[in-house]
Amino acid sequence: MSPDLHYLLFSVILCFVQMLIAATGANTQVGLPTLAGNREGLPDMVGWAGRARRAHLNTIENLVLFAALVLIAAVAGKANATTAMGAMIFFWARLAYAVIYLIGIPWLRTLAWFVSVIGLAMIAWVLLQAM
Repeated sequence: MSPDLHYLLFSVILCFVQMLIAATGANTQVGLPTLAGNREGLPDMVGWAGRARRAHLNTIENLVLFAALVLIAAVAGKANATTAMGAMIFFWARLAYAVIYLIGIPWLRTLAWFVSVIGLAMIAWVLLQAM
């Protein structure tokens, strides 16, 4: 398996862990019976639970782009050292983003997000050059 695909796997695992953390936060605020119901009128999660949910949703949004780029590179046979570096940057920046968001440090969170976008751009750049 290429490094790009390894980091895609790690990113999926990170997203899964974030889902579990967000669900735990929601459970602490509204309880399991409410979460097991139809969730109509579910209040907004606040504090760390809300941050965990928002971080998870942001990871899902970014994971779609990352997965598409990594899979295109793999199928096209264009995965190389640059795409591997981009994938590595994306994963570690997303991990930092998740931790920083959960802790609640706004500007540092934005910086981590931006670094992950650089990783995406590196992979996209390789693919665009191959056209």
